[in-house]
Amino acid sequence: QLQLVESGGGLVQPGGSLRLSCKTSGFTLDYYAIGWFRQAPGKEREGVSCTRSSGATTNYADSVKGRFTISRDNAKNTVYLQMNSLKPEDTAVYYCATSLSNWCQDYVSQWGYWGQGTQVTVSS
Repeated sequence: QLQLVESGGGLVQPGGSLRLSCKTSGFTLDYYAIGWFRQAPGKEREGVSCTRSSGATTNYADSVKGRFTISRDNAKNTVYLQMNSLKPEDTAVYYCATSLSNWCQDYVSQWGYWGQGTQVTVSS
């Protein structure tokens, strides 16, 4: 059974850091791209970052470039999102997803498999 389980969210002050983890099972992570997404209250889900199978290809939303870093450890079936210099506008539920392809798909609807999400709240 294919599963993605996020963890690592929490409450952090502006300027702080968090590292999110996406633990996968039920498929061979080595072959597939993984995306991180977020959804704030009243807003649509948006892409944050993506890593292709080897980890050599990554991309980021403009709003997080230079602050967030995506990485993966295929041996541990886990993808990470290191978030630094957090801002209140980063507050959202963060999700990881796969489309079971090695492409960082352009549209949220193209990602068919999702975790349950982890809440990140940036507030003083």
